[in-house]
Amino acid sequence: MDDTTGTLDEALERIHVSGPERDGWLSNHAPMAVEALVRHGQASAVHRWLDRYGPKLEEMPDTGSPVTARNWHEALGDPRRIADWTAYFERETADIPWRDVLTEWWPRLLPGIAAGATHPAIRVGHSVRTLLAGEESAPRVRELAHALGYWAARHQPLPALTPLGPAPSAAAALNRVPLVPERNGGVQDRFAQLTGFPDWPPPEQGTGPEPGPAGPEAARAALRELVRASTHRYATHAHGDPIMLVHAATAPNAVLRTLPALPGELWAPSLRAAWAASAAVTAAYAPREAAPVPAPAYGATDAGELFARAAAHGDDHTIKFTDTALDVGDALAFSAARRAIELNPPVF
Repeated sequence: MDDTTGTLDEALERIHVSGPERDGWLSNHAPMAVEALVRHGQASAVHRWLDRYGPKLEEMPDTGSPVTARNWHEALGDPRRIADWTAYFERETADIPWRDVLTEWWPRLLPGIAAGATHPAIRVGHSVRTLLAGEESAPRVRELAHALGYWAARHQPLPALTPLGPAPSAAAALNRVPLVPERNGGVQDRFAQLTGFPDWPPPEQGTGPEPGPAGPEAARAALRELVRASTHRYATHAHGDPIMLVHAATAPNAVLRTLPALPGELWAPSLRAAWAASAAVTAAYAPREAAPVPAPAYGATDAGELFARAAAHGDDHTIKFTDTALDVGDALAFSAARRAIELNPPVF
């Protein structure tokens, strides 16, 4: 749904004076949250939400040495170059259609999808959804530049991982992900302990080193399955870490939202990267035991009412997760969203 009020562009202009992080490494969730608010009919809440969230943000850092087509390899993964990377993508998207910039950089950035606790990739997904849905205004194109710059600056691949045997479904694969042994550190300490994941999806779904006979559509179907399974799993496992486990669902959903802007040959590698991101978050933060699905797990809930509850709650992760749960659209996904509203501290 396009924003006919102008609120999203106004909000993005407010946000773009800030950097993508605060307090050293915490992500700026404002562009993702306001996009979800506008998309789900809560545009009237956006500026109030930003008034509350904005004081947390920090100014964009100063630029240093420009990133160029010749030196980008040495700048990749250097968070000190966040402003340089942002300026680079602002120049690129000013001169080249945004889809072409995205297509060129997506395979370069994809191996680092888990960087920044998956937030850069999620920010790209929200941005692309907006660009695909409506007007390609200057603030919306600039938002993609900021999201890509954040991803490039924080780019960091996961450790080498060993396949641990095939799983028949996304849900089974998530259940078989080995949990990291030391769970007291931050996300980077936890990701450093990863050694292997279940082998999913199977190669016959067109997800091997080269797209298989089933083609890109099979990769998209498997990615939808992963988003659904990870969203459902939140209903029973969110108590492990209700903030961080949101990303096991929102990261693959960001990739799913980006696929229509990418050529088909990039869909299978996108699925593999999305699985790695979801599995990494699960390994790092999931509890050892599931909890019963909270009642009413299967009661009818109006999607608009559910998102309005998330907007009134105000927590950025809760808003983003509810947005993904509405994409999944079934009763258990709605139950998972209610779980996020219950477990995460409200802002308002």
